[in-house]
Amino acid sequence: MDYLEYYKLREHPFSNVVDNRFYYNSPQHAQALIKLKYAIDTKKGLAVVIGDIGAGKTTLARRLLEDLDEARYEATLLVIIHSSVSSEWLLKKFAMQLGVKTIPDDKLDLLSYLYRALLDIGKSGKTAVLLMDEVQMLKSTEIMEEFRGLLNMEMPGGKMINLVFFGLSNLEEVLALDEPLKQRVAMKITLKPFSAEDTRNYIKHRMEVAGAQDGIFLDEALAAIFSYSHGTPRLINAICDNALLEGYLLKEKQIGSQIIKGVAIDLGLTGE
Repeated sequence: MDYLEYYKLREHPFSNVVDNRFYYNSPQHAQALIKLKYAIDTKKGLAVVIGDIGAGKTTLARRLLEDLDEARYEATLLVIIHSSVSSEWLLKKFAMQLGVKTIPDDKLDLLSYLYRALLDIGKSGKTAVLLMDEVQMLKSTEIMEEFRGLLNMEMPGGKMINLVFFGLSNLEEVLALDEPLKQRVAMKITLKPFSAEDTRNYIKHRMEVAGAQDGIFLDEALAAIFSYSHGTPRLINAICDNALLEGYLLKEKQIGSQIIKGVAIDLGLTGE
């Protein structure tokens, strides 16, 4: 037996693997989605989402991608996993994800192929959208200049491609490597930590999706989780997952503040 069976859960409710079934549409996330869709539908060109580590940027990016109907949008998500990415690699990756079948090595030819692909997408009545996560890793003036070049591609009605960047707070410093690009930011959204109420609702939502029938986390535990996590979703997940395991080991049917305190200490977290 593990804590799933003990607490009668169908699956782990606090995994940090992004799963849209567990997506919690907090007020700020709901507003962010509305604003981003507006920026995309009006072909503004460049929108930016900034948030601290564990704030839920990747979750929001994947939710936005899922919400973009394939019948209306040619949308893709690219996650930057290291800082040594070259502008040539990025352009080739964009071309592949936009459906370009033959990828030339020459940059001018590649840009020409990209332009034709974007033109075909626009003529088909679709909107081209490129979502990029962890953009703060691209600390390259050359890459920022390439982004600006993509945004210079226009057709009647607006930009041929819409870029949505997700990154940490230093993303603004990266954009500033090319001042004209920074000036092209049409919308900027900053994700803030959850409030105490949102933290409570977030936990309840994920528990319900996982099949919880009763209030396993007591009110005192929910308050303690907010205190130790400071409303950061990733930390909330870590605390709750460890608390469920600890509760199972202690054979506690409900999780109280003492269990949360013990888990927080183990994780090296401090309360307010």
